[in-house]
Amino acid sequence: MDVKKAVAKISGVGFGELSRKFTLSSKELAVDAVIAAVQDAGLDKSAIDGLIVNRSSTAEKSILSLRIQDDLGLRNLKITDTFSSEGAAAVQMIQQASLAIHYGMAEHIVCVFADTPIMEAQSGGDAYAITMDLDNVIGWEQEYGLHGAVGAYALAMQKYMASYGATEEDFGAVAIANRAWAGKNPGAFLRKPMTMEDYMASKSISAPLRMFDCAFPVNGGCAVVVSAVDSSAGGDSGSAYVRGMGQGHGGYKTYGGHDNETVTAARLAADTAYSMAGITPADINHAHIYDAFTYTGIIGLEDYGFCPKGKGGAFYRDGGTAPGGKLPVNTGGGQLSGYYLQGMTQVSEAVLQATGRAEGRQLDKNDWILASNQGGRMDYHACLVLSCNKGN
Repeated sequence: MDVKKAVAKISGVGFGELSRKFTLSSKELAVDAVIAAVQDAGLDKSAIDGLIVNRSSTAEKSILSLRIQDDLGLRNLKITDTFSSEGAAAVQMIQQASLAIHYGMAEHIVCVFADTPIMEAQSGGDAYAITMDLDNVIGWEQEYGLHGAVGAYALAMQKYMASYGATEEDFGAVAIANRAWAGKNPGAFLRKPMTMEDYMASKSISAPLRMFDCAFPVNGGCAVVVSAVDSSAGGDSGSAYVRGMGQGHGGYKTYGGHDNETVTAARLAADTAYSMAGITPADINHAHIYDAFTYTGIIGLEDYGFCPKGKGGAFYRDGGTAPGGKLPVNTGGGQLSGYYLQGMTQVSEAVLQATGRAEGRQLDKNDWILASNQGGRMDYHACLVLSCNKGN
């Protein structure tokens, strides 16, 4: 292997309050998360010279903007940007920060996401009941009752089942494995053990998709500090070193002969990231795969090279991703049972594992860690290869 040195490191991670009710605005949650992350990195606020903000694509621009620079009292920033590229944005902003730092444009860039999908008159499900414009015909989805990501992903799941012979139990195995990890995580929201009977009895939302196939939305914020590799940041808590990065965007083809349901561009992201790190999928110790739905857990396992296409369900059913399995996946419970902070769910758990702070579920090996994000209906993909060491 031609293993490369890290391009940057994640030196701190912090959270704004995670809750199932509205208590703080997105801006307040973002500010709290940034303050916590900067403290975790062992830095003074004055050391921060970059700010990148990720707001939910369902939120208005005014809800969370670069104006939090003023709320935080950050001065003389060398880098600022705002990302709203759906679920892939968390990893994308860390990638941009890493490149900027690697080439000397800044030394400590804070990246933050915050969202409040749950309001007094709005449930988490209501917040994401938006059309996805799968066919680029304005109004078609509303006219025919295809509401939100739930219906769009249900169609993809149906295509996958027809193509590869997958069963509802395959998707149930994903939910059960994530719940087993959540039971070890004091910060997870859904910790009660789940059986296949529990899964099959859960409410049908849009066949074959059930309630336990869906992520668990929360209000909250999460921030990370991305720093230069050789800086002193992260000294006490440790750092997660960025060893590989990749993106993949295949475009959505709405005419015949193209498969937008079971073929994704995650493979492009994976190939780039593994090549940059100088490794292969076989080297990964544990993975944190975007799991807004159980289906994305299965297809992510396949497209990031951990098993052949069509075999992801069997990998989950055989216990391969669960506690004690050969490839631990989503060790905090993921978005299904831990909490849904869009792409920051996977990033934060990967960082906690890399720095030895995953309370109750800490893994021994952290040489190579994959954290993946995706946006839209599997349209946009981004990933990081992290490590507990910076390389040679």
